[in-house]
Amino acid sequence: MTTLTAPSTRSSRAARRAERKSLPWGSPLVYFIALIVIALMIVPIAYIIIGGFRTNSQITVDPAGFPNPWNPANYLDVLTGGVFWGQVLNSTITALVTTVGAVALGLMASYVLARYTFRGSGFLYALFAAGLMFPITVAITPLYIVVRNLGLMNSLAGVIIPQIAFALPTTIIILVPFLRAIPDEIQEAAFIDGCSRLGFFFRMVLRLSLPGVITVGILAFIASWNSYLLPLFILNDQASFTLPLGVQAFSSQYATDTSKVLAFTSLSMIPALIFFSLFERRIVGGLTGAVKG
Repeated sequence: MTTLTAPSTRSSRAARRAERKSLPWGSPLVYFIALIVIALMIVPIAYIIIGGFRTNSQITVDPAGFPNPWNPANYLDVLTGGVFWGQVLNSTITALVTTVGAVALGLMASYVLARYTFRGSGFLYALFAAGLMFPITVAITPLYIVVRNLGLMNSLAGVIIPQIAFALPTTIIILVPFLRAIPDEIQEAAFIDGCSRLGFFFRMVLRLSLPGVITVGILAFIASWNSYLLPLFILNDQASFTLPLGVQAFSSQYATDTSKVLAFTSLSMIPALIFFSLFERRIVGGLTGAVKG
């Protein structure tokens, strides 16, 4: 048995090495441009993070220099204060509730649009697709009036409900191809075994569309976490500020303390950077599955 598998293993390894050697490296100009683009994206973030370890005098004397010595007091002041953690909690609650609401409602609407044929289904799908071209910036004034009339001003609910509505178009556009790709034979077999429509939805649809659900959940979470304009109009009390709004308020309050502002800004970026870096493959994989479907 060993004599049969060893040569095949060696041949497959040799084939992979030959394939790597045959792959073209491409033009050096492309790599040079890619390095420039990467540097343009990384350098500002690195400057903000390193700037938080400097003092105001160091920034004034040498704005582009490194800390000498390194001073972690700015980060410690922000982390030991209650303002930063309170805003992190508000952002986390808002993003989680928005994500759950957008995924739940979007999955149910996508299931109907993908698995059932009825009059007006194409119009409804086109209507949700048109929602992608309707940014929240255009609707901010009507949203403010509606939220005020509902009595949700200065509350997280006044931010969460509109964010769920604006996350639905992206959720539905991504999930509908996943649900359409589910074979009809699986549904027919489930019905023959006595599974109801709701049972098929919860037992089969949720599991088969899990990559798409994770993708839209991540996108909704990141969009809610980074939202600034809507909380700016709805939230007035600093105790209910989300993190992006808190960065702006902190920058205004400590306008003369540049190093502390840089420390607060860099700390506010870290959760989103970690979250996106951990789930980047999920996003790409989910979108790829949606295109294939």
